[in-house]
Amino acid sequence: MHINGHTRVFLVLGHPVGQVRAPEVFNPLFQAHGVDAVLVPADVAPAQLGSFVRGALSAANIDGLWLTIPHKAAVLDLLDRVDPLGTRAGAVNAVRRLPDGSLEGGLFDGIGLVKALDHLKVTTVGRRVLLVGTGGAGMAIAVSLAERALGTLDLFDAAPGRATMLAQRLQAQAACPVRAAPSGDPAGYDVVVHATPLGLQADDPLPFDVHRLDPAATVIDILMKPHATPLQRACAARDIICHPGFEMLAQQVPDYLQFFGYPDIAAAVQGDLDPVRRNLQALV
Repeated sequence: MHINGHTRVFLVLGHPVGQVRAPEVFNPLFQAHGVDAVLVPADVAPAQLGSFVRGALSAANIDGLWLTIPHKAAVLDLLDRVDPLGTRAGAVNAVRRLPDGSLEGGLFDGIGLVKALDHLKVTTVGRRVLLVGTGGAGMAIAVSLAERALGTLDLFDAAPGRATMLAQRLQAQAACPVRAAPSGDPAGYDVVVHATPLGLQADDPLPFDVHRLDPAATVIDILMKPHATPLQRACAARDIICHPGFEMLAQQVPDYLQFFGYPDIAAAVQGDLDPVRRNLQALV
């Protein structure tokens, strides 16, 4: 990769950033399509988020930000505009600087998740779905799942009251019943989506009791690690299907490219996501 004074710069903000895979996806795409741009991770502590975002996006050659744990909700206070999904969820995973200098946020996590479910042929119509974790990514996923004709969508979060508030906010416009689950017990659910940080570290506890999963249940673990997470290994030990988050990221790639002003590349990638998938598989 040849970086020079004309290179457009994008940053992925998180804390930590060791799990971040987006640069390994987007930088090869920029190169393959002849775009003079680079995406770089930046480990930014929560206390420094406001000053970092304002400072970074004051640089004329830094065009935008990807957001990951724990900044997706906290960054909203710094934005001038937020797209409808981000407004409903109270979180975004992308920020761009507009020509007038204002900052706009977009949300693609939930779109990526539901598109991944379709690609993986995971049936959700009329099914009982449990979402464990309603932080930044979880809120986005809940918003997009609530637009589908599920049997029920139950939300659980270890933080008291968080799942209840989100369920109440979504229910008025949801296409299915949305409820706060009293616990993260996965028994009785057809699809379980894991959207907490548990599993980023090798010694993390499991986010729920895998032995309580129905044998025919499908689990989506949105984490993307080079090696299987504890949850993925525990599901494999019980012969329960557990998909990692790589397809969810692949499905978001065209939306990110469109958002950041590369519509031609977005259309080309949307037409054939297999090169992105192969790139992601090579990272495992």
